[in-house]
Amino acid sequence: MIEILAVSGSLRAASTNSALVAALAANAPADCRVTVYAGLGRLPIFNPDDEGERTPCEAATLIDAVTRADGLVVSCPEYAHGVPGGMKNALDWLVSRDAAVGKPAMLVHASPRSLYARGALAEIMRTMSFALYEEGALEIALLGKKPPEMEAILAEAENRLAMRNAVQGFADFIRTR
Repeated sequence: MIEILAVSGSLRAASTNSALVAALAANAPADCRVTVYAGLGRLPIFNPDDEGERTPCEAATLIDAVTRADGLVVSCPEYAHGVPGGMKNALDWLVSRDAAVGKPAMLVHASPRSLYARGALAEIMRTMSFALYEEGALEIALLGKKPPEMEAILAEAENRLAMRNAVQGFADFIRTR
């Protein structure tokens, strides 16, 4: 069983990115388990003085979850042409840890407009030594949709298949590492 941790970089209650990672979890192939990390908003601001024995509980939970996972999926919005602070903060907690080194990661997108954040997030994650899976990019346009509309779009057969295929391709990438 391939264990994948999915993170939404949005804290918004009706987040398209959170809807996408939840749908990925619900549509994962039988040989994969996708678990959604829900602690982004509870992470304290990263401070290198708080590493080691002083690592806050919520940060330790994130670090352990990434360490245990076979791979990481991130769906992230773009704010002012950049990666939202909460997502960057989560990655900062992983910078000096081995959790990111060589860890397979895949970026998925809920908006066709988030091009600057995509590039910035990919650069950050490559710098941290994540092994980015870029062949099976998944984008399902949910921008501006209300929750019932998002649910309907994510339930469409072609989108469910696209999600399943993206996760399967990512799982195959994980297995070859």
